[in-house]
Amino acid sequence: MSKQESKHRDNKVQHGDDNNHSSGGGHHVHVAQGKLKTAIILGFIVLAGEVIGGIWANSLALLTDAAHMLTDVMALIVAYFAIRASTAPPSKLMTFGRHRITILAALFNGLTLIGIVFFVGGEAYKRLLNPQPVESTVLFITATIGVVVNLYIGLGMRDQADNVNIKSAMLHVLGDAAASAGVIVAGIIMYFTKWYIVDPILSFFIALIVAVSAWRVLKETYIVLMEGTPVGIDFDQVVATIRSISGVKDIHDLHIWSLTSNRNAMSGHIVVDGGMTVGKAQGIIRELERQVAQKFRIGHVTIQVEDEGHPHPDMFGIDREWVH
Repeated sequence: MSKQESKHRDNKVQHGDDNNHSSGGGHHVHVAQGKLKTAIILGFIVLAGEVIGGIWANSLALLTDAAHMLTDVMALIVAYFAIRASTAPPSKLMTFGRHRITILAALFNGLTLIGIVFFVGGEAYKRLLNPQPVESTVLFITATIGVVVNLYIGLGMRDQADNVNIKSAMLHVLGDAAASAGVIVAGIIMYFTKWYIVDPILSFFIALIVAVSAWRVLKETYIVLMEGTPVGIDFDQVVATIRSISGVKDIHDLHIWSLTSNRNAMSGHIVVDGGMTVGKAQGIIRELERQVAQKFRIGHVTIQVEDEGHPHPDMFGIDREWVH
């Protein structure tokens, strides 16, 4: 094997994770957009059915489910346009591209869920004080349709759930499916017992489901927007891996963050022998990139090489020269 071929092979291994992502990226995005289009259409149908059914049945639980479905549709629409925007190539103005727009979209979806929680809680409290009769049969039929369609939409997006934006939309939909299932049970209970207080009680449970979904989405978006260490990456393990590479004496100023889901980046300063040649230093960097890509799915790495005479601050010395 020639030296050039060997170098080409090393580069493929080193950036394997990114290359695989990129080579299938167009197909991945196309599939995601197609599924989101279908989900949006079906979501609008269920939304209309739940609004009509909720008014007809005089059910707060079903109208609450419709409100949740409205956020589902909003989440799907935002996810669709966010994915399209995120495919824009890097530019001089946006050197990392527009990948993080998907995180902003997920944040928006999470905040809308919080709004739904407060709305449902207030309305449910009013009906607990003054229960109202509900048309249980209409409730049952409408909720059954909602369960079937929402499960079809949510489970159909499982293979795209590594993207936090699509994951947030999927959680919306699956949460609504669970809420619709609860509405079915409530409909059966009210049909046989006339215990109409079940309707607002169920609304509280739906609000709880929404709150859990919101918490998961907001937690993940918070980490990304604050440029925290991505979920699933152990910072200490990354440090240990880098220090284990032959020729690396130490690592400092290490920072690991995400541009968006599955777009992890890292920068740091490594300490090497001051007499090392540029070629050997580059070999160390290539090995470092290969290992963090394979072990931690970190695809974008920026490394500064220093000798032992260079001043070395602590691991997180980024603020040392900043003026506050």
